[in-house]
Amino acid sequence: MSTASVLFDVPGPRARLRNNILTLVSAVVILGIAYLLIKGLADKGQFEGKLWEPFLRAEVWTGQILPGLLATLEAAAVSAVLALLFGIVFGLGRLSEHAWIRVPSAAIVEFFRAIPLLLLIFFIQAGPATMSGYTLSVPAFVAVVLGLTLYNGSVLAEVFRAGVQAVPRGQSEAGYSLGLRKSGVMRLILLPQATTAMMPAIVSQMVVLLKDTALGWVIAYEELLNFGLKQIPANFGNLIPSAMVISVVYIAINLALSYLANRLEQRSRRSRRTAAAPVQAPAAVGVGEGGA
Repeated sequence: MSTASVLFDVPGPRARLRNNILTLVSAVVILGIAYLLIKGLADKGQFEGKLWEPFLRAEVWTGQILPGLLATLEAAAVSAVLALLFGIVFGLGRLSEHAWIRVPSAAIVEFFRAIPLLLLIFFIQAGPATMSGYTLSVPAFVAVVLGLTLYNGSVLAEVFRAGVQAVPRGQSEAGYSLGLRKSGVMRLILLPQATTAMMPAIVSQMVVLLKDTALGWVIAYEELLNFGLKQIPANFGNLIPSAMVISVVYIAINLALSYLANRLEQRSRRSRRTAAAPVQAPAAVGVGEGGA
């Protein structure tokens, strides 16, 4: 007996032929664009050995790329921890029954979600000196970490709130019927199930946070992009090859982060049953990914 999807009709012979033709045409177009791009770079001499030779030197990696990568990971790790704490506090604050907690929490979350991340980083670094009239130097690392924490923490607050609300009401009612207080219901019933539902959104937001550390190069934070687009090209005149190498490094660490997080999610789902549906990360307010 043949099985049919409940979401769409199984395509017939004509539909399959049409889909195959469209797939072939799309593949040819993509390959053509890739060819033109590669040919254009080759005509400009971007594949000459002298431009790629610096990346075969150990000192380029140990003196520039690896220190930049370490700075990127440091900023991302600190920001991730602080953003998770921020998200938990204000996400639960938005669920409070007390208006004096719920309303300010909502205002703070919506405010920082609406500000472009790059503008937020600029303001954290230059704002204190501008407002006070004194020369106050905020370290670039601090400005990047605070900006990433406030923006991504506000997004995670919405994720936590949505995750808790995704757990069916009957779960909390069952807890109350057993005599648990609201804190006990939240800690023992709602949060364990919500954590599993929130994991995909948290993972995707952590990847966004890691990529957003690249905005630090605008305020001279010496992270991976700063070395890849400023310092290495300034020494060797190889902007395009350097950008390609740095892109590969970014892709590798993001894939590694996604793989690790997905394995943790799978283990969590195997060891803990949840009635909550997976939660998606909320879109930024009026801006694109990363708030910039």
